[in-house]
Amino acid sequence: MAAAAIGIGMKLGVCLQVFYDRSLEEALASAARLGFEAVELAVDAKSPFVDLDEALGGGWRRIRKLLDDHGLALSALSNHQEGQLLLGPHGPDTDRIFRGSPAEKSARARRRLTETARLAGMLEVETVIAFTGCEDYSRWFPWPDPDGYEAMGPAFREAMLPILDDFARHKVRFAAECHPRQFAYNLETAELALALLEKHPAFGFNLDPANLVLAGMDPVMFAVEMKQRIWHVHAKDAEVVKHAAARSGLLAHGRWDRPGRGFRFRVPGWGDLDWRRLITELHVGGFTGVLAVEHEDPTMSREEGLVQARNHLAPLLLHQPPSGERWW
Repeated sequence: MAAAAIGIGMKLGVCLQVFYDRSLEEALASAARLGFEAVELAVDAKSPFVDLDEALGGGWRRIRKLLDDHGLALSALSNHQEGQLLLGPHGPDTDRIFRGSPAEKSARARRRLTETARLAGMLEVETVIAFTGCEDYSRWFPWPDPDGYEAMGPAFREAMLPILDDFARHKVRFAAECHPRQFAYNLETAELALALLEKHPAFGFNLDPANLVLAGMDPVMFAVEMKQRIWHVHAKDAEVVKHAAARSGLLAHGRWDRPGRGFRFRVPGWGDLDWRRLITELHVGGFTGVLAVEHEDPTMSREEGLVQARNHLAPLLLHQPPSGERWW
């Protein structure tokens, strides 16, 4: 059965994790009812929606039918949690994902990422979004070893190249998501990752602008400079909570929903990002894919946050290419 077409121009989707309080069929019905055209579906071992082994054994047909029944396209599969195990950290922090030795955790990541690519091929979706992990994100601070971050490069290259070759065999693309605790966490480290991987054709990015704000950079610059390497976008906003940031800074400890944090994720329209500016640069750069709302806003309920995001973004999406001619 053919996959639902995404069509021409940018589309509005949703990351289905927000609906983990219901069944997959109910989640898809909710996404369609709220006006979304596509969904991103997580397939890690913690997902209540997809058992990866069962899906590979034939369950993918049920997933495909449910998507078609609700008129929804599949914009991407994602496997952030198990991807994190590839490069770590491999201590107790990642035991909640999978308990094992560093070698066992890395092997788990390799196997599950390649299986995710296999499932993507079966479902006829060309993009898998994932984390790669990072031995020690704090090495961005150049002490005690001023070259500590660069020293992690060979391990990144060695781990990623075989995975990318496997993705390519399945005609699937690996969209790394820049984020703290990942090897690529901003524009400069994304460029470093591309260079280390010799610009492998299966390697690109899922642009999550809120994560880049947390890293201290303007996500519009990422959109401008990465252009054709952006294969998917998370529509997630960011807010520097000025009255709290003056006390805690941005990289504060503790739960994301605790009072007093200097930074919080927001739904689009409720944070500091200028979505007109970002969408314009994505459009000029040739992006015609899905902006998937990732609702991690601790100030709003599940559905109200999605409605607010949809209402803000829907009028801004561009569906036709620039004319290429001057009429003024």
